[in-house]
Amino acid sequence: MEDAPHRPRPTLSSLSAAAGVSISTVSRALKGDARISARLRASIAALAQEAGYQPDILARAMSSGRTGLLGLVLGPATNPFYAALLEEVVQQAAARAMRLLILHAGPGPIEDRTAEALLQYRVDGCLVTSADMSSRAAEVCARSGVPVVMINRVPRLHASAASCDNEEGGREMARFLRAGGHRRAAVIHTGGASSNGLDRERGFTEAFAGRKAEVAARFDGRSTYEGGWAAGEAIAAMPQKRRPDCVFAVSDIIAMGAMDALRAAGLRVPKDISVTGFDSIPDAARPPYAITSYEQPVAAMVARGLDLLAARIARPDTPDEAVLLRGRLVIRRSARLPPAP
Repeated sequence: MEDAPHRPRPTLSSLSAAAGVSISTVSRALKGDARISARLRASIAALAQEAGYQPDILARAMSSGRTGLLGLVLGPATNPFYAALLEEVVQQAAARAMRLLILHAGPGPIEDRTAEALLQYRVDGCLVTSADMSSRAAEVCARSGVPVVMINRVPRLHASAASCDNEEGGREMARFLRAGGHRRAAVIHTGGASSNGLDRERGFTEAFAGRKAEVAARFDGRSTYEGGWAAGEAIAAMPQKRRPDCVFAVSDIIAMGAMDALRAAGLRVPKDISVTGFDSIPDAARPPYAITSYEQPVAAMVARGLDLLAARIARPDTPDEAVLLRGRLVIRRSARLPPAP
């Protein structure tokens, strides 16, 4: 059986020959230029579709200085929140005809070599969903005119940001627990320099402590289920008189680990101790957990982040901007409710 003959890749030049017009006319027609008649635009579009023509991204980049590529820096795959965030970014970027290139995935700061990759792949801009930028990485981006927008993060150095109002989320959770009669809280934090975790803990502590209430214990949850489990074990081992009557975990994945450990130790949630989280991921809403959580406005954060990035790609001199978006408290079964009025 003979191999099918190789079909050359269609180009602007081959379309030009087929249509009997100049290459520049074909290019303008495919871009919808009104200077080209509607009839000719339709004819050239039909030729391109029949030939299977696709624009040459590299050629376009050489002529326009833009590739249509966005670098994407992801958080750790162990936290389901980042999987949901990735799905939203992919969907919204595709709707805007933006293409994504994953440059980094996992915990920790953006490495300098990742910043160098921003230049090697000639990305137009970069979205950062969970990482801190080193001074070197920020310098590389700034010097090379690569705008950076952080989603689910506060801005650092050369960057804009679209984030949930994490402090307010922590405050709202504290007010809810106090209204439910809780007076001794444990906070399970991330154990690092995460701006989100720090802001959530700060907002919670400021609103909970005082008026015969206190944050009685703090634990490092390491942003993982295992870290939450270890914290839950430590809380369960405390003498009953000193044990907190509620837990605020700065992420749902931590709260899930803590809840499982508390139950394994024989404590009842929420009768003996209430457990709350942050993010409102789908897993935390499942019946075995039903965690009361503060829901981040993921779709709105992504949309605003892409708006910020598009504006800075179009106008590199646009000043950096930080946008805080309000989330909402989602009440489920893991925490005692305030008494009915």
